[in-house]
Amino acid sequence: MAKDLRTFIDQVVKERPDDLYRVEREVDPRLELTGVISKLEDQGRYPAVHFERVKGSKIPVMCNVMAAYERLALSLETDLEHMVEEYARREASPIPMKEIPAKNAPVREVILTGNDAQLALLPIPVHNELDSAPYISSGLAIVKDPDSGQQNVGIYRHEVQGPQQLGCYFDPAHHAYHVWKKWSERGKETDCAIAIGHHPAVVMGSVSRLLGIGGEFEVAGGLCGEPVEVVRGETVDLLVPAWAEIVVEGKVIPNEERYEGPFGEWPGYYSGEGPKPYMRVTAITMRKDAIYQDIFAAHAEHRVAGGLPRMGSVFRMVKGACPNVRAINMPMSGCARAACYISIKKLADGEPNKAGMAALITENDLKLIIVVDDDINVFNEQEVLWALATRFEADRDVVVLPNTLGLQLTPTAYDYTRIGHGRMNTKLILDATRPAPPAKFPKRAVVPKEITDQINLEQYLKRYVG
Repeated sequence: MAKDLRTFIDQVVKERPDDLYRVEREVDPRLELTGVISKLEDQGRYPAVHFERVKGSKIPVMCNVMAAYERLALSLETDLEHMVEEYARREASPIPMKEIPAKNAPVREVILTGNDAQLALLPIPVHNELDSAPYISSGLAIVKDPDSGQQNVGIYRHEVQGPQQLGCYFDPAHHAYHVWKKWSERGKETDCAIAIGHHPAVVMGSVSRLLGIGGEFEVAGGLCGEPVEVVRGETVDLLVPAWAEIVVEGKVIPNEERYEGPFGEWPGYYSGEGPKPYMRVTAITMRKDAIYQDIFAAHAEHRVAGGLPRMGSVFRMVKGACPNVRAINMPMSGCARAACYISIKKLADGEPNKAGMAALITENDLKLIIVVDDDINVFNEQEVLWALATRFEADRDVVVLPNTLGLQLTPTAYDYTRIGHGRMNTKLILDATRPAPPAKFPKRAVVPKEITDQINLEQYLKRYVG
């Protein structure tokens, strides 16, 4: 049996049983479902939640599966400390897809085509108050490059625009946009399949930062440690994940756009609305007992689910430029997208800027890079800020990169006039490292590690009784 959403749920039940809840009462997919997740988030809790009964659909919803890094580490069979490095290692060891017959593919147990392929059958949520419509937020969108024949996979937002019409938020920074433009130049529709519900490693693989178009399912295979099994689409010339819960197939219309949005995005704001491509649904295939997997947009899961893949990709690329990199964190304070902390064992002055440039080239969304020494724990924000306060001077240790292609979803992004909203950001690299040897710099005041390692606080501390 291949790894899929269900095998991961079983793993969570076995190894982290407190991480999964079920809701038996019927919930409304319009705001009530995500309202439950939001209430948990307000309490600092991020469990996966299985909604057994969703109004208007016979299909249950699983939400928040990828909302905690601990569960993502579990999906890679590692721990938090080694999670990023393990992701980078597996990403660099892709495994080719494995095509299987349709009769062996669970996602082909139910096949709906023509007028039977109605989006209303799916429990697609309205996530936030001002969202224009229900949105598929967790779908792995698959398209094929007409020049190379390579399949490209990414997670985009898909607005329900009609009974059989979905918006496709393909931004010019996305590979899917370039594929759509190529097909449009030929006057042809773009085959597209949206796979919903799979193992976290497959979902993360689809948003890995790779050079060029394609390779995501191969990376997903590396992350899983086994090939991603795929099957031929029913109405599209694409290979789709055979163990997905649901696949929506369709054709993206050439050279046409429809107004899309608003939609709450990962920065926590409504942004990016305007004319976008759209697709005509031609088929829905699914398991006979399908589970609809949702990612709660503009909240923790939206950020965490994309955070680890980006960290792994950035770690691998920065290590190629600076072999002495030690760790990378894209913190939740930066939405796991816009900020990156990099620790290096600095051997020469100038290395921090080299590491920062490699990170910016790899991840388009980044706006702020802080580079620190290897004695700083990049997963402890207080330590990072301490290094910034004590090892950084603003007139010497900052690189400013204006007019750099970024992401228009950030409210402060600007166009070439610097007046209107656009796709450019000003990016910063802050060098919070000590000068390289032989320059002198004061040592940190610490208790020796060999002492603290021997101290078991439970043997020392007792409750104080006055």
